[in-house]
Amino acid sequence: MARILVTETIADGGLDQLRAAGHTVDVQEGLSPEQLCEAIVGAHALIIRSATDVTAEVLAAGTDLIVVGRAGIGLDNVDTAAATERGVMVVNAPQSNILSAAEQTMALLLAVARNVPQAHAALVSGRWERSKWTGVELSDKTLGVVGLGRIGKLVAQRAMAFGMRLIAFDPFVSAEMGRKMNIELVDFDTLLAQSDFITLHVAKTPETIGLFNAETLAKTKPGVRIINVARGGIIVESDLADAIRSGHVGGAALDVFDKEPTTESPLFELPQVVVTPHLGASTHEAQDKAGDTIAEMVGLALAGEFVPFAVNVNAAEASEVVRPFLGLVERLGALFAGLSGAADRLEVSYEGEIAGYDTRILTLSLLKGFFGRISDDPVSFVNAPKLAEEHGITVAETTSTTSHAYINLVTVRGAGHSIAGTLVGLNGEPRLVMVDDHRVDVPPAGHMLVVRNDDRPGMIGRVGTIVGDSGVNIADMDVGTAASGASAMMVLATTEEVPESVCDTLRAVEGIVSVDTL
Repeated sequence: MARILVTETIADGGLDQLRAAGHTVDVQEGLSPEQLCEAIVGAHALIIRSATDVTAEVLAAGTDLIVVGRAGIGLDNVDTAAATERGVMVVNAPQSNILSAAEQTMALLLAVARNVPQAHAALVSGRWERSKWTGVELSDKTLGVVGLGRIGKLVAQRAMAFGMRLIAFDPFVSAEMGRKMNIELVDFDTLLAQSDFITLHVAKTPETIGLFNAETLAKTKPGVRIINVARGGIIVESDLADAIRSGHVGGAALDVFDKEPTTESPLFELPQVVVTPHLGASTHEAQDKAGDTIAEMVGLALAGEFVPFAVNVNAAEASEVVRPFLGLVERLGALFAGLSGAADRLEVSYEGEIAGYDTRILTLSLLKGFFGRISDDPVSFVNAPKLAEEHGITVAETTSTTSHAYINLVTVRGAGHSIAGTLVGLNGEPRLVMVDDHRVDVPPAGHMLVVRNDDRPGMIGRVGTIVGDSGVNIADMDVGTAASGASAMMVLATTEEVPESVCDTLRAVEGIVSVDTL
């Protein structure tokens, strides 16, 4: 089983899941960059939170790495591009702390509106300053939400209960969707000009770094209060401090900072500012969810299975219709590699109901199975496209919602060969239904034998006898029929690999044209 290096505190429940699966969990917290490069050697997985920087150097040292798991949402401390280049999957737990982050936003929204921390600090220091810390009501004020993703939506829902008017800026959300949530979608400058409070819920990207600077802050409504529980660096802290000192910005509440951890900022000296040390995900519930989720994602990655929260897999999350086909298509890829050998082009077609969905993850699964059969290197959803590029293999994908013989059908062609499969019955059992344009009906097994022969009596018996006499058990068998109706192929599923010596014996039989193990 795998060795999993854990460099930050993760909830025990998640780590226990990995131990129960047979993996070795190596917890080493507080590593320096140099120590991390040493500790990563021989590790198959790395689990972190926000304090560990997974640089290109770390990834280069982790030559056995399959997956990096971030127990949380943000990935600005992971060089995802370098991980993808090396075929290392990067996964996170995007839904683990959304509720905690939304509640932290509401806590800071109320705190900055009513000056709760300032009044508390004065009172416990012996000063009754009731008139000094007069606040404002939230009711009838306009809240501008920058980023209407999962957290932004939760904040908007909660702010609505306080009687706030809601506007939002998010170029990826339609006005119609906003109307359904009772939120008015506006452009960025309109949001700045109309908002009494602004809350940020966007990722830290080249486009959002420094989004709130001297220029944009000057466009805000006088007296605006700004809340950031997203990521540090989106606000230029020195520019925000200047805007507060000038009186244009009425106050701010920040949970995140440009550099973390930090105990110094120009904002800390201002009485209108409320700050917390990145507590957005710091609830027992969020930590438990993050630990459980990242353990599940890492376990799936190590098993070579589909990982829903992989961030560097070039495919949409598999729908409920598509997901059952992942195993079948991966097996088709492996079988096709055994059937065709070298190929410079793979053509995969999806017919029927699945053609109406995003099938990119299925094509990745096909490549994963194909290269898993021919490559000595570990193959994942991440590095499969890169392996195809390195091998000079182009992949063409076609879809058609019409399938004449089956509800759904997946067909692979290339190098003069073809193979097709589907799922049948209420339980969705996989079936191999075509090999080299011969109709068959046999479950795809771990070991398969394809025998092409002249259409003459006695061939089935001779093949079965030779395989059986060798001590190999035949689990299933079907005779392939060509479009002309001639029976000239046998497809056998065996419980173990058929030895090459047995294949040579079969090839020597008169009437047998070829023998291939898949």
